[in-house]
Amino acid sequence: MIVTTELLIQLGFWLSWMLIPIIYELFPALFSFMSLRRATHHLKLHQSLRFYPRISLIIPVYNSADTLYQCIQSVAESTYPTNLISIIVANNQSTDNSFVEYQRAHANFHQLFMQWIDTDKGKARALNSAIYNSQGKYIIHIDSDGVLEKDALKNMISTFEEDSSIDALTGTILTQRNLIRRTPRHWLKFLRENEYYEYAQSFLAGRAVESQGNRLFTMSGAFSAFRRERLLQTHLYNTETVGEDIDMTFQIRYQLKGKVILCPEAIFYVTPIDNLGHLYTQRQRWQRGELEAIHYFMADRVSIRDFFGNFIVRRLVFDHTILFLRIIWIAAFIVLIPLGYSPQIVGFSFLVLYIMYVGLSLLNFINIQAYLKNFPADRHYYLTKWYILFSLPLYYLLCSVIQVIGIINAMTEPAKWKVSSFGEEANAIVNVIKNDFNWWKGRSK
Repeated sequence: MIVTTELLIQLGFWLSWMLIPIIYELFPALFSFMSLRRATHHLKLHQSLRFYPRISLIIPVYNSADTLYQCIQSVAESTYPTNLISIIVANNQSTDNSFVEYQRAHANFHQLFMQWIDTDKGKARALNSAIYNSQGKYIIHIDSDGVLEKDALKNMISTFEEDSSIDALTGTILTQRNLIRRTPRHWLKFLRENEYYEYAQSFLAGRAVESQGNRLFTMSGAFSAFRRERLLQTHLYNTETVGEDIDMTFQIRYQLKGKVILCPEAIFYVTPIDNLGHLYTQRQRWQRGELEAIHYFMADRVSIRDFFGNFIVRRLVFDHTILFLRIIWIAAFIVLIPLGYSPQIVGFSFLVLYIMYVGLSLLNFINIQAYLKNFPADRHYYLTKWYILFSLPLYYLLCSVIQVIGIINAMTEPAKWKVSSFGEEANAIVNVIKNDFNWWKGRSK
């Protein structure tokens, strides 16, 4: 009887504790699912424009010799009239053969108007310099390590032309399927498949919901577009943060009172991550960028009192509160069992949480495949990788650990684009331990 009572007490504790992720994640996910189901039922292909405006396409470049030619080639092969595309390749002090690849593209795709400009180092500075040199009605920028889906530019410009209230658009980012398929190492291929699903969920579920109420937290730094006259009313890209894309989103929404949404039919395919080390530095940089942009632009506008009235506050609570809860769930195995909690109850609680997160991914899975119905190759690939739903919660848990480290580093280190690798940080920790041990050893003599 005593054993049963203790188990009930422990079970009650864990069920109460699990109410937090249920309230903060399950209920919003169900609401988002229903909202997106309605949206996907009304999806339609964009009609061809009667008049195609001239556009300026900016490609910031830093040591992009391996990918720049394919990037420009995807522009040349797009369905948007190439004689109306002006490409500005903004080089921020590359040291490789990027210019040689630009020359090769310039010679082979002579139907495109292209120019190369040299800028100061830094992506934001490169973008700002190119913006001053742009002439098109719309300004679009894409990263040099990706390729455009053939209708991406047409779909993006059509969205602008159909709704004059839109000031800026961000495209859907997916990783390149062909590179994932050709990955020789099985563990890396599996990691890249999880990344593909993460991007799909982030854009075709997360950003798609945010767009419905003009609540998009950030445009993608890899593929975004602007009405030129509205962009020139901002302070341009902030060169003091690695989160220049978030800062620009805030400028348009709050400074210009403008509208920023997702164009789900405009797809840009980026290079998948190289390894776990790349994931480690990338996610830390993203986390730092978010915190820096909020500090620069929103520090005096964010208060917990505005939780229900300001979606930015809710986003921060969801991102960081749930982020730390996920880390606590890991610590549960390490701490709670030695403290006397039943391993069965702890294991059962983890199983319930895991099933819940798989279920949330399944809800997104249903809506995302509907968004991809006009892109059969992407939809087929997405559906055939259904088994990733079962590993995605663990992948997100790994990303959460990295993000927490990123928050700590953002609070203790000055702003910088290059983030220390896991190996560099591990060596630094070892050196601190060695120095502390040597100091203690010297004091004990």
